[in-house]
Amino acid sequence: MIKEKRISESRTVMTEMIMPNDTNPLGNLMGGNLMRWMDIAGGVCAAKHAEAHVVTAAVDHVSFDLPIKLGNVITITAQLTRAFNSSMEVYVEVQVAEITGANQRKSNHAFFSFVALDSETLKPIKVHKVSPESNQEKERFNAATRRRELRLVLSGRMKPSNATELKDIFLS
Repeated sequence: MIKEKRISESRTVMTEMIMPNDTNPLGNLMGGNLMRWMDIAGGVCAAKHAEAHVVTAAVDHVSFDLPIKLGNVITITAQLTRAFNSSMEVYVEVQVAEITGANQRKSNHAFFSFVALDSETLKPIKVHKVSPESNQEKERFNAATRRRELRLVLSGRMKPSNATELKDIFLS
């Protein structure tokens, strides 16, 4: 039987210092390196929740709001927003600060989707449901169905006419 977990139980925090080999010629962190770290943090978060191996299924809009400079320290926080059948949505946020901790600010965020797999058959497996507690968790939990439908429509895996949550937005 699949049990239900609290969203707050599924959280991962990762810290990295930006080194010269992580940057472009302007001294800014390369976006691909940041996306890799965000994917790792999100994958660890999803795997802990699923208690299984996971694979990345989709990445929604990745914002690059502020440049991250050589020598900065980033903290990546990944938090489960919702679990469906075998897939999970994880919100990943990046905070950047000076090495001393000064001048901390949000620099990036994205929603990642992961699918839990059986390690032998590599087939999708059911994951634990989650229950949101805080207002922010409830907002992200409720909006996750719309984001999921949008991902499925854009990937061609769902017909727009079947996207009931999205219809409600446009027809209300």
